[in-house]
Amino acid sequence: MTTSEKTRRPSVRARRTGYVASALINAALLAAVNGWPGWAAVPFLTAETRLVVGVVDLCLVAGLVTSIVYAFYDPEWLTALGGVVTACAGLVATVRIWQVFPFDFAGSSFDWPLTVRILLVVGIAGTVIGLLVQLVMLARAGVRRH
Repeated sequence: MTTSEKTRRPSVRARRTGYVASALINAALLAAVNGWPGWAAVPFLTAETRLVVGVVDLCLVAGLVTSIVYAFYDPEWLTALGGVVTACAGLVATVRIWQVFPFDFAGSSFDWPLTVRILLVVGIAGTVIGLLVQLVMLARAGVRRH
């Protein structure tokens, strides 16, 4: 297998379809979180959720904006840079959710708080790994350009 076969990108049409779908999903999530009744309709979220909505919105807006930009222009260096931005936003949101922990699982016999904490740790670790991968991709794309 040659290097070009290993790094072949999907077609422009396929990439654009993915970017548009991603933008629509982020827009729908923004509307669901911030519209009426929004997050308040979720029974296991507490009033402290208001303390994390801003960073969750930041994460969703970062994904929305990058997806819209990529739909029109998506060189590898830009998608890597956008990956760094969205990973950083996701990391901030996940860490903030860990700090605030706006969940109430009262009445459940299952240990949901521990399960959610484990999932948050997995999410934080995965986001850090993803961030490192995006930084390497950004550096490689920069080297290829020069």
